[in-house]
Amino acid sequence: MRDRDTKHRFSLAERIRSFGYAGSGLKWLLHEHNTWIHLVATLCVVIVGLWVSLSLTEWTIAIILVGGVWIAEALNTAIERLCDYVMPQHHPAIGHIKDIAAAAVLIAAIVAVAGGLCIFVPAIIEKVNQLF
Repeated sequence: MRDRDTKHRFSLAERIRSFGYAGSGLKWLLHEHNTWIHLVATLCVVIVGLWVSLSLTEWTIAIILVGGVWIAEALNTAIERLCDYVMPQHHPAIGHIKDIAAAAVLIAAIVAVAGGLCIFVPAIIEKVNQLF
C-alpha cells in the first residue's frame, strides 16, 4: 500500500499545497496547442458577451459550456500523457483510447457551439438592431 492510500488527518497546509499542484497542471495544459484555441474561443465568448450584455442566466450557461470544454481538454490531455507514459511505442488499443478521449473534447465543443449559437445569435441580432 502506498503512503497516499493511507488515511491522514486533515491538513490545511496539504489542501493549500494541492492548489499549487493544480496550478502546475494548468501550466502543463497551456503547453498544448489545442488549449490555445480554447483560450481564444473563451476570450471571444467573454468579449462578445460583454458587448451584447448577456443576462446572468446567459452568462451562467456560457460559463458552464466553456468550462465543459476546458474540463474535457484537461482530461483528454491527462489521458494522452498517461497513455504515452504507459505505452511509448504505437499500439492500436492506445490509439483507440486516445481517439475516444479526443472525441470527448469534440463533443463538448459541439455542444458549446450549439449552446453558444442559441445564446449569442439572438443577442447579436438585438444589439445590431439597436445600432440602426
